[in-house]
Amino acid sequence: MTKGEETRQAILARAFELATVVGVSGLSIGRLAEEMKLSKSGLFAHFGSKEALEVAVVEEASRQFVQDVMVPALRKPRGEPRLRALFDRWLQWGQRPGGCFFVGATAELDDRPGPPRDALVRAIKDWVDELAKATRIAVSEGHFRDDVDPDQFAFETYGLMLGGHTFSRFLREPKALDRARSAFEALIATARASASRTK
Repeated sequence: MTKGEETRQAILARAFELATVVGVSGLSIGRLAEEMKLSKSGLFAHFGSKEALEVAVVEEASRQFVQDVMVPALRKPRGEPRLRALFDRWLQWGQRPGGCFFVGATAELDDRPGPPRDALVRAIKDWVDELAKATRIAVSEGHFRDDVDPDQFAFETYGLMLGGHTFSRFLREPKALDRARSAFEALIATARASASRTK
């Protein structure tokens, strides 16, 4: 990695931290330059525009999400154990300072067309697709019934994640994560295959 690439990555890491707290739109070239002890023109040279910076921050959030949530979970055995790991790692991700970047950014960018929103849509669809893929594997491994709809399971799992995040971060409900895990256990139970089929 070149010096320029290292600087850009350091800027993005700090921009991601800031955006989790102040929002994507709350990022400014000036504030970020001050945080990084760079000139505005020097920082601008790495991205070219505020919009390009916002897109890069969404992509950085995706990179960190893959590293912190997906990669550890994908090391787990295929099927139900992997699905459980994906769910649990996401709950942990949501407890970071500022909460889940994607939850905040979704509320912020939902009615704001443009490249930052498009990048966010891609990131969230990739995550939901991964949940559906893990569900299909759980079916093929014999952990879940053959008639389980992977897309519906992913939809309901994502809904539980969002509910857990809202109750935990916004409503400050002490039992929110326990309730989310309990709801996920019920979802797993309805999908699970009979013991005779489980490999």
